[in-house]
Amino acid sequence: MSQRQVLQVFEQYQRARTQFVQTVAELATRPQNIETLQNAGVMALLRPLLLDVVPNIQQTAALALGRLANYNDDLAEAVVKGDILPQLVYSLAEQNRFYKKAAAFVLRAVGKHSPQLAQAIVDCGALDTLVICLEDFDPGVKEAASWALGYIARHNAELSQAVVDAGAIPLLVLCIQEPEIALRRIAASALSDISKHSPELAQTVVDVGAIAHLAQMILNPDAKLKRQVLSALSQIAKHSVDLAEMVVEAEIFPVVLTCLKDSDEYVKKNAATLIREIARHTPELSQLIVNAGGVAAVIDCIGSCRGNVRLPGIMMLGYVAAHSENLAMAVIISKGVPQLAVCLLEEPEDHIKAAAAWSLGQIGRHTPEHARAVAVANVLPVLLSLYMATESSEDLQVKTKKALKNILQKCTYLPALEPLLHDAPPNILKHIVGQFSKVLPHDSKARRLFVTSGGLKKVQEIKAEAGSVLQEYIHTINNCYPEEIVRYYSPGYSEALLERIENYQPVL
Repeated sequence: MSQRQVLQVFEQYQRARTQFVQTVAELATRPQNIETLQNAGVMALLRPLLLDVVPNIQQTAALALGRLANYNDDLAEAVVKGDILPQLVYSLAEQNRFYKKAAAFVLRAVGKHSPQLAQAIVDCGALDTLVICLEDFDPGVKEAASWALGYIARHNAELSQAVVDAGAIPLLVLCIQEPEIALRRIAASALSDISKHSPELAQTVVDVGAIAHLAQMILNPDAKLKRQVLSALSQIAKHSVDLAEMVVEAEIFPVVLTCLKDSDEYVKKNAATLIREIARHTPELSQLIVNAGGVAAVIDCIGSCRGNVRLPGIMMLGYVAAHSENLAMAVIISKGVPQLAVCLLEEPEDHIKAAAAWSLGQIGRHTPEHARAVAVANVLPVLLSLYMATESSEDLQVKTKKALKNILQKCTYLPALEPLLHDAPPNILKHIVGQFSKVLPHDSKARRLFVTSGGLKKVQEIKAEAGSVLQEYIHTINNCYPEEIVRYYSPGYSEALLERIENYQPVL
């Protein structure tokens, strides 16, 4: 065989390898092909190609492996069991930028599925190499490494700590200052994933000056970057008063309120989440939000969106109102109650209804004035029907019951309470009757109205256990009226009258 023929054989072999990896990489982009590729044993065929002498074949083999591993955890597991990770990690430090991106993609695709698979990446020494990639001159390599580190860190505190210990945070903070938007997005996302697990991890992010750089990007025109920035600030602020105050000190108010009007739903949701995480800590932080116009802005935001995007805003109003009478009144004045009532009626999801019920309970529990503001929005019958509905989730029933109890124990606005007398179960009824027993002894107009509206008649029909609190309340109400009036509205009184008529012997 001549030298030329030998070279042709090698060229054919190279073309065949190139065509094979390119075809597999292409096929792996379509979910319907994945099972067939897996059954054909494609993993074992791709592994030796990671060591190929041709760089393009190496890169495409890594890309194909990444796409396969990205699809499900079985294929990701196959990458781990096939001893592919050590080779990827070794090549990550040695090869060109195209290979580095492909190798980091494989690590990300494996690590995203479970803590166990992410731990396998840590165990093969990938973190140090990924952190070195964060210093690469190529922004695409930095982005791929940031993505892989974020996917490893998001699982739990131990994996996040491993990422921190590898020295990733200062470099990720440098990455959020780079001009490339895509890199900034992924680096901010990774900082969010690290911060979320514990106050200590969040503090490590704060200690390298991340908050100031994140806060500067709140008004960036790129919606995807804003999502990640707001998420990262939320994950930092949620852990403690000190961390929340540090976020506030970065002067995020009132600029963050503009994000509540953003056209991107996730920007709205993440902005409301950030405000919620700050508000929940102390009355002082809630007051700061009120002073900045945050409550009114959140209420407007709730009105402009639907579904889960509303949820953090709904909860934020509850957290603000829970702190004090004045803060709850600020929510009422900003017309928060009608908006929460709309959510309670409109939203099909039980967990959103439950959040609205909880927030209404926090608003109404302070004073009779607060309770009246909730009651006049016609919220009480809705809460009662949701509590009694068999299809309501257990959490929704618990939240509506608690809200009803909170509001009823303060409510002295009787026209709102009376309709509930006819439908409420005994455990709710005692709170309603209890409020009537407090108001009627001191209000003659209310006593008259209670008779003419049928309230007194209904109270006489209640079967209360002897010696119970409910019986005491009924006794107090009955003592507000002449005995003959109470008797007249008692069950069986008309029959007793008819019987007396039948037995009456007229005097002739």
